Amino acid sequence: MIQQQFEEVAGLIKAARSNALKAINREMIDLYWNIGRYISERIESAEWGQSVVEDLAGWLQSKQPELKGFSGSNLWRMRQFYTAYRDFPILAPLVREISWTHNLAIFSRCKAPEEREFYIRLSKEERYSKRELERQISAGLFERTMLGNAKLAPVVREFHPEVANAFRDSYIFDFLNLQEPYDESDLQQGLVSQMRNFILELGKDFLFFGEQYKLQVGSSDFYIDLLFYHRSLQCLVAFELKADKFRPEHIGQLNFYLEALDRDVKKAHENPSIGILLCKDKDNEVVEYSLSRSLSPTMVAEYRTRLPDKRMLRDKLHDIFSQIDEGDKNEKK
Repeated sequence: MIQQQFEEVAGLIKAARSNALKAINREMIDLYWNIGRYISERIESAEWGQSVVEDLAGWLQSKQPELKGFSGSNLWRMRQFYTAYRDFPILAPLVREISWTHNLAIFSRCKAPEEREFYIRLSKEERYSKRELERQISAGLFERTMLGNAKLAPVVREFHPEVANAFRDSYIFDFLNLQEPYDESDLQQGLVSQMRNFILELGKDFLFFGEQYKLQVGSSDFYIDLLFYHRSLQCLVAFELKADKFRPEHIGQLNFYLEALDRDVKKAHENPSIGILLCKDKDNEVVEYSLSRSLSPTMVAEYRTRLPDKRMLRDKLHDIFSQIDEGDKNEKK
């Protein structure tokens, strides 16, 4: 009893410290926003030329030496920060909920407002470190998510309407450094040994349950490559790894595992288990045919062991948006 009360006091202290840090961060972001707005308004009204910003930085360093961190380059970043978000009232409050270093990485590396919003929200939800955020930007997570078209069996959306936000159509395992040729065992061992990076790629709502998870059905033993639990979806997630291209017969094996999990492992309050086939390559039409009559919540995703070409991803995304815009114009006619 007394131990629980002590833990409650500790919880109060931690909550207060967390709130204080959030308040400090909001004040700092507000300051940078206001400085950026001040500089921007002076330049746009022709009161200041670009050299005045450098003069301001020099004046602050010489006359106000206690005010550190306001070099010329930093002042220009504050102006860029303000101009990047001033016309987007939805984003302006969000930028105050992540750190300046996260904001800096996003508005300096991401150009489209949709991309910036994507990484701002993701940074807040996943609590990325700066390094983790930059890795996701380099891996083209925004483009891959927008381009992704996960082929889900209808039953998946029936039991898990929000599943599209939890899974992706492709994953990047550049941290494995796998050398060709490799098999499923090499892939599994690499993912387990790099579990922290693997979960970063999956999303932090995933909890690792075990590798080669044993299922006993009748007098036979079967083993799931990797088993996870997803906190938001409240269900078990079975990953089957394939070092080659997707084949329709893979679905039957995974469906069998899901049936065994739901009968023998799933708890009464949990949702039906989900199965994910991670393949080196897949033909989307073959996947669609294979899943069209599946009664199990299953999806097929592909993985890459190298970072993607972001320019190529952006070009593809641009083409899709252009087709959508053209379609909208034709409908209005």
